[in-house]
Amino acid sequence: MPSLPLLSATLMGVYLAAFLALTARSARAAERPAWLFGLGGRQGLPALLFRLSFAGALVYPALLAAGLPPAPVLVDPSLPARLAGLLLALGGGVFAVHAQHHMGTSWRIGSAAGHSGAIVDTGPFRLSRNPVFVGQVMLLAGFAITRPDAVQLALTAVLVLAVRLQVRVEEDVLAQDLGAAYRAYRQRVPRWL
Repeated sequence: MPSLPLLSATLMGVYLAAFLALTARSARAAERPAWLFGLGGRQGLPALLFRLSFAGALVYPALLAAGLPPAPVLVDPSLPARLAGLLLALGGGVFAVHAQHHMGTSWRIGSAAGHSGAIVDTGPFRLSRNPVFVGQVMLLAGFAITRPDAVQLALTAVLVLAVRLQVRVEEDVLAQDLGAAYRAYRQRVPRWL
């Protein structure tokens, strides 16, 4: 059986490849860029934090699998707990990719006034206004359960902070761009789950 760090690195690599491929496909289909972090204010810090957490979630377990001495675990989880963490990570990655795919041409990375797509309120967006972020947090939280050391916990905390900061920006932009339709959606569907 492959090592847990190798499984984590592979899962994160597959998730990031799917994320980038779906982003490129969405941009082509919409005939406009999907990367909006540079266009809107207050997104520099969340953009940096997303990049750090995702890069770290890929590189750290890969380095562990290659023999890097690991940070001490805070609690040594049992094998069933580690497997449950991997299942949570897998489920989170699949949920995030499914939600991103479901957004179709409305998919954006970042948010900027005048660049909002149509409201997507079907599929996973009936359960959460932010299912991609929910899945991403599940992904990294699963890794933290699998290996609860200071590095993995910090990567998860950085992602949670990035998500919280970014959601505030996106909600402001969507309310400005989409008005009453977005406010009605906010009333019907919870922010997280």
